[in-house]
Amino acid sequence: MKQRIAWITDSTAYVPDELRERHDIHIVPLDVIFEDGTYEDGFGLSPEQLYEKIDRAQTVPTTSQPSVGKFLKLYESLVETYDCAIAVHLSSRLSGTYNASLNAAGMVDFPIEVVDSQIVSYPITALILKGIALAERGEDFRAIAAALRKEAAKNENYIVIGSLSQLHKGGRLSSAQFFLGNLLQIKPIFRIRGGVVELFEKVRTESKAVKRILEQLEAARKKHRITEVQILHGNVLEKALELKESITARYQDIHVLIGPLSSVLGVHGGRGTLALTWTNEPREQE
Repeated sequence: MKQRIAWITDSTAYVPDELRERHDIHIVPLDVIFEDGTYEDGFGLSPEQLYEKIDRAQTVPTTSQPSVGKFLKLYESLVETYDCAIAVHLSSRLSGTYNASLNAAGMVDFPIEVVDSQIVSYPITALILKGIALAERGEDFRAIAAALRKEAAKNENYIVIGSLSQLHKGGRLSSAQFFLGNLLQIKPIFRIRGGVVELFEKVRTESKAVKRILEQLEAARKKHRITEVQILHGNVLEKALELKESITARYQDIHVLIGPLSSVLGVHGGRGTLALTWTNEPREQE
């Protein structure tokens, strides 16, 4: 008999409403803190309102992990309906969300596996979908969680920052670096590897930055099997669509999904940020 598994994640994951409702995925929101108040990520602010507030703010808004109590309340509510649960969260090296969830899981008499995705956004959702597929085959929830922890290491991603002003306001760039960066149209490319954000490269102009991440996709495709890529954007759908067109024109066998960055991610990258991410599968599975 299949286990009734509850699936939990946080608001940094990109989970479309249809997907959330079909699989009954429970999402615990982080908070975005502006000078005029606190907003739950995914609630209360449209993407346009979010970026308007970011543009007007003198300092970078801060973000806050969900409390242990918020997770505890959710986990206690699942006991009557489910046999067990799997929670998949953003990298524990980027937020305390994973630890808050883990602490809450230890406070209830209910079996919960908590998985560190080592990443953010749609790759978290991709892990959950793989877990759901394993569950439908009758796999035990502990074995599923172990498989997802191994799967997390296969992700590759590149993030082209949309606004140097966000890095400047957040103290990551000095005033001189900010001025020179704008003058030379510098576009830093970051990536998340091993659960940590690191600078990949600095290039001049956005078009060259996009070309560079497409080169990385091509290099990865020569070594691995890639069936799907995800494009996440900071309120610049038209740029995301242009990037999708470039990919589909070259790779007819790759499915491209487009989605918005969550508010928590948007406050750090700013309007115009583009991220490209995919999973590197072994070629021998072809």
